[in-house]
Amino acid sequence: MGFKKWIGAVTAGVLLSTTLMLTPAVQAEKNHTIADESIYDLLVDRFFNGIGANDDELVNAKDPAMFAGGDFNGLIKKLEYISGMGFTTVSIGSVFATEKYDGSMVTSYSTLEKHFGTEDELKEVVKKYNDLDMKVMVDFPISNVSPNHEWASKPNFVASSKDGQIQWDLANAEVQKALIDAAVQFVNTYDINGMRLTNIENADVSFVNTLIDELKEVKPELYVISNTESDAHFDAKFYADTEQLYRGALKNVDLNTTVLDTHIEEFITGKDVPTQVMIDNVWTDRFTLDAEKEKMYPPTRNKIAVSTALLLPGVPVVQYGTEIAMNGTAGEEAHQYYNFKTDSELVDYIGKLQTLRNSSETLRNGEFKWLKNEDGYMVFERKSDTETWIVVINNSSKTKRINIPVSELGEGKELRGMFDSEIIRTNKDENYTVILDREMVEVYQVIEARGINTSYIVALSLVVVIYTIFMIVIIKRGRKRRAEQAQAK
Repeated sequence: MGFKKWIGAVTAGVLLSTTLMLTPAVQAEKNHTIADESIYDLLVDRFFNGIGANDDELVNAKDPAMFAGGDFNGLIKKLEYISGMGFTTVSIGSVFATEKYDGSMVTSYSTLEKHFGTEDELKEVVKKYNDLDMKVMVDFPISNVSPNHEWASKPNFVASSKDGQIQWDLANAEVQKALIDAAVQFVNTYDINGMRLTNIENADVSFVNTLIDELKEVKPELYVISNTESDAHFDAKFYADTEQLYRGALKNVDLNTTVLDTHIEEFITGKDVPTQVMIDNVWTDRFTLDAEKEKMYPPTRNKIAVSTALLLPGVPVVQYGTEIAMNGTAGEEAHQYYNFKTDSELVDYIGKLQTLRNSSETLRNGEFKWLKNEDGYMVFERKSDTETWIVVINNSSKTKRINIPVSELGEGKELRGMFDSEIIRTNKDENYTVILDREMVEVYQVIEARGINTSYIVALSLVVVIYTIFMIVIIKRGRKRRAEQAQAK
């Protein structure tokens, strides 16, 4: 092996040892539940146009009211982009034939929207995402559909009309059976991994539970959730106030963050299913809009907000475009066509954060304990029999510190920062003192104290010595060559 290759090999070894030092331990994990997932919520039409063959005169990306061209092929072509951010589930909205890009004017439960693609292409989306251990979730609107829906002429199916949509008579046994059959057939046909039941406000809980049971009879591991508060046995709870609580607490610094605890207790005490956690959703104003109204810097606000949603207990649901600080009021303005040419700093950050979350069952579902939660400064512990993590989110206007006593974490430990590689050991007061700048996030793994990393120092010293020798040899060779050239003249 040549000198240069030898140096490269030694250097690579040093870098590898550093990487391993900062990588969380891989745990033997339980069977996954929805509490282990993170959901990326998008609209097919607004994401990426993968093929032009399904575009027609109704496609005009410059007109926000019309179809923009996003399709199933686009989801496949941008698969690695979404998986790179670490999301484990992609929610793609309603995919049924519709008169409006967002699926709010569905005309059929048996036909796919032609602008999105074919049956085979949707099946390919599910397969490709599943191959990368990602799940695909689809919206199923059980009411509020187009007056031109294929069922609209059926006797006693329509109960009312409002805002240009019709509402099914959800108390009608025939309607209930038709909806259940359509939903079950869809799951059977496309083998999707999740279904979000929307527009369930007028549905009786017993009917919704029957629908859920029938879906799980077909596919027991199917996740079923909703975007409406309900007592039905969904896999994850939806609370109407969650989004407002999070955006209200995180749109600026030094705000009351104790409100974020509102729906955590019932989950961590094992009394209920996890809560869907979000800072906005596809039916609301963008969180960025709130940040701008507060005259705050949107990328930083979104970083803090997404970190909080991903790290606090619950099922994080992140709207597409959050990672590029997409803006707009609810509806068409908030549903901008995705711009993949924007800065990727937050995209990369989310990917690194989720690498930690996805690799540690403790970080997702471990015992939760607040160590501090006051005016935007949040410090909490996630703990299991095998791991302990400390998460610090400083959403305040000042540098903050916390003294974590040895009695909390144990003797002979040290805290390893996952982002800045900071090492925190006990001080003379028997505390682990964590100091973090304003508007910053850090995740610390609590491990056995290693002291000075001798092997790393030795390896690094070896690289320096070898490099020095190499440079000396090169210099001597240069001098010898010049001397020989001088003699030749």
